[in-house]
Amino acid sequence: MNVVYPLSTSLHSNSIGITLCLCLGLLFSGCSQTLMTKGDDIPPISNPMLNANYSEDAEVPFVGAPKRAMGRASRQASFESESASRRTREMADWVVSSKDNLNMPFAIVDKVNAQVYVFDVDGQLRGSAPVLLGLGKGDHVAPGTANKPMSLIPPSQRTTPAGRFVSAMGPSLHGKEILWLDYENAISMHPVATSKPKERRVERLESPTPLDNRISFGCINVPAKFFDNVIHSTFSGTSGIVYVLPEEKPVKES
Repeated sequence: MNVVYPLSTSLHSNSIGITLCLCLGLLFSGCSQTLMTKGDDIPPISNPMLNANYSEDAEVPFVGAPKRAMGRASRQASFESESASRRTREMADWVVSSKDNLNMPFAIVDKVNAQVYVFDVDGQLRGSAPVLLGLGKGDHVAPGTANKPMSLIPPSQRTTPAGRFVSAMGPSLHGKEILWLDYENAISMHPVATSKPKERRVERLESPTPLDNRISFGCINVPAKFFDNVIHSTFSGTSGIVYVLPEEKPVKES
């Protein structure tokens, strides 16, 4: 004898089967997609300031034409159409990728090429400019230098130190606002000093090469308009990070 089940019971069974298949299918497809797209599986970018030694190519300034502005990929800084050395670009990308700037604006000083690049908290370029640096070549502050009268500091000890500096705007000894990098050692970034015309500091900033940009006692001089329009406007009212790339010793020692 044939047994005929009610239509409602048959439909109910089919519905349960279809629903079960769909759930299993979504479960497996969802898991596999999560494994493929999970951000944690992307290897982190290593810090250029910890794994590089630039002593080999520090003597050779980079030569390059401005690059066309490209769409910014995630985890990368944007230089717009500005030229920059490889080490500077790697450093900026690492800062953005690792968030080492702690949601603060930051700047990178390329000592070899005597150039500074200023970024907002997201790694978007705010501006760049040539800089004047310490007369002496080196990546550290000589012991006791901060306690000496400037006239007694020998040229070899007039260095701009390399490293990572939590920086903030503050008054100088003359009451003018400057960006302090290392207050203890009197290292700052400020508008170009013009009190000694024979040093030709403005002309040095405007020259086409970085070969004559060594003149200061260690502070970083920038064009006056750049300081007002970029440095002051970016760092005023907030702290920031200034990364000074080394020119001699391994970056991990900076």
